[in-house]
Amino acid sequence: MALTAQEIEALMPDCTELLSDEPEMESSLHYTQLLILVTCLEWLWRDREDFFIGANLSIYYSRQQLKNRDFRGPDFFLVKDTEKRPRASWVVWEEDGRYPNLIIELLSDSTAKVDRGLKKELYQNRFRTPEYFWFSPNTLELVGWRLTDSEYKSITPSENGWYWSQELGLYLGVFESRLRYFSVEGRLIPTPEEANLEEIRKAEIAYKKAEAEKQRAEDAEAKAAILAQRLRDLGINLDSL
Repeated sequence: MALTAQEIEALMPDCTELLSDEPEMESSLHYTQLLILVTCLEWLWRDREDFFIGANLSIYYSRQQLKNRDFRGPDFFLVKDTEKRPRASWVVWEEDGRYPNLIIELLSDSTAKVDRGLKKELYQNRFRTPEYFWFSPNTLELVGWRLTDSEYKSITPSENGWYWSQELGLYLGVFESRLRYFSVEGRLIPTPEEANLEEIRKAEIAYKKAEAEKQRAEDAEAKAAILAQRLRDLGINLDSL
């Protein structure tokens, strides 16, 4: 006898019992790349509370998956229109059935085949994730897919090789051998450290400009004082002018 949806849900483990079970990142290149993707978007959306970013975090979506452990979580995923709070894993049945809006896999020698094949099919057919990208920190290969008419169609890159993400409202492109975000105007979205350095640079420029203005004012005042003294030496009463 087939189980009802309520009976199946009752058999699901409590989400508090489901911890992420992901392997370590393959290399420092992969770790650094993942850190950039997370921190840049967190910084850009720092005033928002309606999204969740998963970094090397397990996604649990069915009893069969829990039993077979066929797939691990994406390297990076974004879920929109949800509460921004810490999670030990992403449990679909505890999140109103929400799946990621966007997934990015970081290719490596050991995962590239699965990322390009089985995971792509999973994200297309089961997750129905609107956008899927993969990027190799080693070869800099970047490919984007968008769900169109129930299947992934390749996203056409711009002339400079960037891919527009409708889910992010940003471009994804390679800059200095790293996958980075760019605004619609083409502006690089900074890391928090880069943003801080930029603020420091602007402050230094403003300080130097103020100091230069102050020096010019002091020079003008000194020249005026010299001129006034010369006029007095010539017997000219400045107060009578």
